[in-house]
Amino acid sequence: MNGLILSTLSQGLIFAIAALGIYITFRILDFPDLSVDGSFTMGAAITAIMIKSGISPYIALFTAVCGGMVAGSVTGLLHVKLKITNILSGIIVMIGLYSINLRIMGKSNIHLFDVNHMFSHTTSGQKLLLVAGFALVIKFLMDQFFKTEVGYVLRALGENENFVTALGYNPGSFKILGLALANACVALAGGLYAQYQGFADVGMGTGIIVSGLAAIVIGEILFMKATFMKTTTIVLLGSIG
Repeated sequence: MNGLILSTLSQGLIFAIAALGIYITFRILDFPDLSVDGSFTMGAAITAIMIKSGISPYIALFTAVCGGMVAGSVTGLLHVKLKITNILSGIIVMIGLYSINLRIMGKSNIHLFDVNHMFSHTTSGQKLLLVAGFALVIKFLMDQFFKTEVGYVLRALGENENFVTALGYNPGSFKILGLALANACVALAGGLYAQYQGFADVGMGTGIIVSGLAAIVIGEILFMKATFMKTTTIVLLGSIG
């Protein structure tokens, strides 16, 4: 029973990292980014294929994050440069990533049972501590980032794009940056999840957008009166709940 609880908490915290990324797009940028379903799978695919090739799991995770940033940037470029609507931009990238992820893996499923990774030879408690460490670091970095000038501009962009333009900033560049950061978080979650589960599957990202939004909504409903709590904390708790 304790193992089941620890496993549930660990998976909840992994999805919390993805939810933090989705929070950036939906709540801060007001951008319904559907490409995160593909970014999650991309993170898992890159991580799995690199670990199978004998590369360090941490280097694999870093590469997955970079891949997620590229995917988010493409979504932003389609919207900003080609003037494609935000929803359609995300759909185009999500569909494109399905083929790209298949190409990365070479097949629809890759198992990691015969190689060493971050969660090899660890107990349920150790897995929970490792995942919690990643989630808390991402939360801390995000909190610090949104205290910077760039972070404040991103927040303002979602509220009033004209105001950001009046301040002399290029809203398009900040949209691309926000989408890149969001998809980087989602890809990181995908890489962690592939190692935790012991496999990467081309369909494992399906529904991530729904799970992330559910975590955000649940957290906001449960802790709407807890004004002393940071929004990132609420998202984490919503994912666990």
